[in-house]
Amino acid sequence: MMYVFLDLDGTLTDSAPGILNSISYALEKMQLPPFEANASWMIGPPVWSTFEKLGVEKAKLDQAVALYRERYTDVGWSENSLYDGVLEQLSILKDQGYKLCIATSKPHSYAKKITAYFGISDFMAHEFGSELDGTRSDKTSLLAHGLGLVGAFAENSLMIGDRNYDVIGAKNNNIKVVGASYGYGGNTELIEAGADALISDVSELSAVVTSFLPLKET
Repeated sequence: MMYVFLDLDGTLTDSAPGILNSISYALEKMQLPPFEANASWMIGPPVWSTFEKLGVEKAKLDQAVALYRERYTDVGWSENSLYDGVLEQLSILKDQGYKLCIATSKPHSYAKKITAYFGISDFMAHEFGSELDGTRSDKTSLLAHGLGLVGAFAENSLMIGDRNYDVIGAKNNNIKVVGASYGYGGNTELIEAGADALISDVSELSAVVTSFLPLKET
């Protein structure tokens, strides 16, 4: 079996509005200064580390995360949209015989709501995310967990994501990784992290998978 692990935010969906609006909500509720305009760095990493970088005291991180989730679970998750052509590309890969797996640092309880809403789950063999307490929110431990659960070998797997966290997590598990430069990280971040290749549009997804992870003849 050939397994393709796919990040969610910035790779399959444009999730920035819901995430940023929910972060802004939490900061406002805590009477903290708003974040500056260039906020793309907030899409991808665990929300605890985001609030810490925004200056939230360690003792108040759980409060900030709880406020973020208060809004995100209500409306933030739906302030989201599929990138054009995503479902078509996933359909091609599934029909070819690839086992597709979501691998997101987002809590799986939220991620599965999103993938079901947008029809992504119809193409997934497995969906992996973090726990609400932050367990497996880093891509290294998440991918190790995913590989173990499905019984996949690193050489028969490929990771696709838009941030350096995806690249680093894949490399730490000896998985080849393709950077989605149309997402939130951009070319420089992905290249510096060590991505094996880049794609600049969703339409390149199925082609790059078959190039890096050709199906074995049976």
